[in-house]
Amino acid sequence: MDFIVPPGLYAIGRPSASDPVLVTANYKMSYDIIRQVLSGRNTWLLVLETFGINVWCAAGKGTFGTGELVRRVTAVGLDRIVSHRRLILPVLGAPGVAAHEVAKRCGFSVSYAAIRATDLPEYLDNGMVTTPEMRQLTFTFYERLVLIPVEILLAVKMIAIIGTALLLLITAVGSMSAGLLGLCGFIGASFFGIVLGPLLLPWLPGRSFAVKGAIVGIIWSGLFYLMAGGSGWNDAVVAALFLALPAVSAFYTLNFTGCSTYTSRSGVKKEMQIGLPAMAGALVVSIVLLAVGRFLI
Repeated sequence: MDFIVPPGLYAIGRPSASDPVLVTANYKMSYDIIRQVLSGRNTWLLVLETFGINVWCAAGKGTFGTGELVRRVTAVGLDRIVSHRRLILPVLGAPGVAAHEVAKRCGFSVSYAAIRATDLPEYLDNGMVTTPEMRQLTFTFYERLVLIPVEILLAVKMIAIIGTALLLLITAVGSMSAGLLGLCGFIGASFFGIVLGPLLLPWLPGRSFAVKGAIVGIIWSGLFYLMAGGSGWNDAVVAALFLALPAVSAFYTLNFTGCSTYTSRSGVKKEMQIGLPAMAGALVVSIVLLAVGRFLI
């Protein structure tokens, strides 16, 4: 899970002073994919310091930006290595880079090639002309599916820590069977938010990722209620269940927003400002209800 490549200038093949300079982030997967699709060609690859974050997210954060691009061009002495003055950037890096500022500060012009790295060979063979198809981004069921294993790996440590704490807490105030039941509910809500939320993204109602996640969380809550024999629980415990589990699912589906083609930086900020306090509030209320429900047994 070490995604960081040292920033700097790399050679793919045996490039000369006239060969193109492509720019990417030091997210290892991006770096590896570009090397793979350009295998057998002669190009320069300028890797920016984005602290292991991919191009799109780093552009939103500002690390794949004008300042870092100018600094890296200057640091590697690019003007002494290549005879031309053209940098080729991924389209998804455009939000972070002001092309006119780059030209003014380091003398290199900026061209935006394509969204997908797999289009780079065609772009280079086409005389560095971007076709309309190279600017179109899809986000199909399969493209969402292949992202989910990474999301699971990133979340599994937090799920293990919180799940263990939850198991111990519920066991301490209740019983081992209740603790195991709570653990199963939490793990199910987490995986519904990580897996089902992203897969059903276009069909779940609403624009908010948190709302979409809450909906799959409600579905899981209903299934869990039936499987766990919830008909024998008191109203406070049932209400706590239907507050806490959707909040967990909502959190993990909201986390998927960084992988999505549907969102904007301002939209994500606004949703987090509303969604995260709502999730925290739901969890607090559910804890109070569980405490009340314990005395009603």
